Amino acid sequence: MSPLATGRAPAPARPRPLTVVRLMGPAFVAAIAYVDPGNVATNITAGARYGYLLVWVVVGAGAMAMLVQYLSAKLTLATGRTLPELCAERFRRGVRLALWVQAEIVAMATDLAEVVGGAVALQLLFGIPLLPGGLLTGLVSWLVIVVQSRRGQRPFEAVVGGLLAVVLTGFLYDAVSGGFSAGQIAAGMVPRFAGPDSLLLACGIVGATVMPHAIYLHGALVRDRHGAAGGRQRTLLGATRVDVMAAMSTAAVVNLAMLVVGAATLGSAAGDSIEAAHRGLAAALGPLPAMLFALALLASGFAATSVGTYAGAVILEGFVGRTVPLAVRRLLTLVPALAVLAVGAEPGRALVLSQVVLSFGIPFALWPLVAFTAQRQLMGRLVNGRLTTVCAVAAASVSTLLNAALLWLTIAG
Repeated sequence: MSPLATGRAPAPARPRPLTVVRLMGPAFVAAIAYVDPGNVATNITAGARYGYLLVWVVVGAGAMAMLVQYLSAKLTLATGRTLPELCAERFRRGVRLALWVQAEIVAMATDLAEVVGGAVALQLLFGIPLLPGGLLTGLVSWLVIVVQSRRGQRPFEAVVGGLLAVVLTGFLYDAVSGGFSAGQIAAGMVPRFAGPDSLLLACGIVGATVMPHAIYLHGALVRDRHGAAGGRQRTLLGATRVDVMAAMSTAAVVNLAMLVVGAATLGSAAGDSIEAAHRGLAAALGPLPAMLFALALLASGFAATSVGTYAGAVILEGFVGRTVPLAVRRLLTLVPALAVLAVGAEPGRALVLSQVVLSFGIPFALWPLVAFTAQRQLMGRLVNGRLTTVCAVAAASVSTLLNAALLWLTIAG
């Protein structure tokens, strides 16, 4: 039985199918963070270098994402407050500010991956140089956020959902066109590594899949869409469960398709860059799969950087209690990404390393989330059951241990 369906919390109501569809949406916005350009870089690199070796990491990270996003949404349904807001309320000032600083670093690393990925896609499709492409990606993301602030949550969800559909279509088409081995995928479910570089990529996959800023954001998405839960807690919880399972399953399929493209089609042809992967696809499968690859990368960059800007605003307001204009917020997190493009850093390497930075931020979001959702005094009837808490602690522990192992191996050379 799923851990989400066990424990002493009340069983979510089973609203009618049309009601569920009407209430769905927030998790699909969060899901775009799980298929951003950083995922493209890490998953394709992992598949190209190690074949199906790290399938188990992709699948495990997807299951972890499903659990933690559900808990993030449930926390807000129970309390009416987001994870950053509760951290600010319940931790002393020094801890709160330290958590805020690391969350801002995570937001900048997130934006670096998304802006760089969008810039690379624009260069592949239209020949636009990287720096102007990064500026254009930042502008598009700002316009998408303006839709949310002026038109409301549902049009914003529709735009992001449409971009997610482009990403899904592009990578599924390429994975099916290149062919894959079901037996090798099954063999890849056995947990193992092949040296420190594979561990680095595993941490990158986890960091790219379980995105810290998405954990901070999901509660705000639920609250902005549904308002105060009030007497609708059980109905909203049931709809949220379906929303999270559908959205995170979609993201997991996309991530697995990325790895399959690297393993089955590219191999050594992927080189060390997204540009090389694009050339490899064109050589192996023809111009259409290569074009769909670039379109999917562009859609993921545009959508994910918009969601990242939204998350940055939630982080700042929650931890510090301040708001800044959208244009200012967009500029603050855009500058590091533009700096990377301006100095001519290799985009693919920058993408992978940004995901490792994100991986180090996961425990700082997960452990408070686990602690809060296990407190009956805070959560009331929506408190985690024992099995849910055990699974959440296991997810946080695995993430923390992966990062500790990576740090030790890096220091030890």
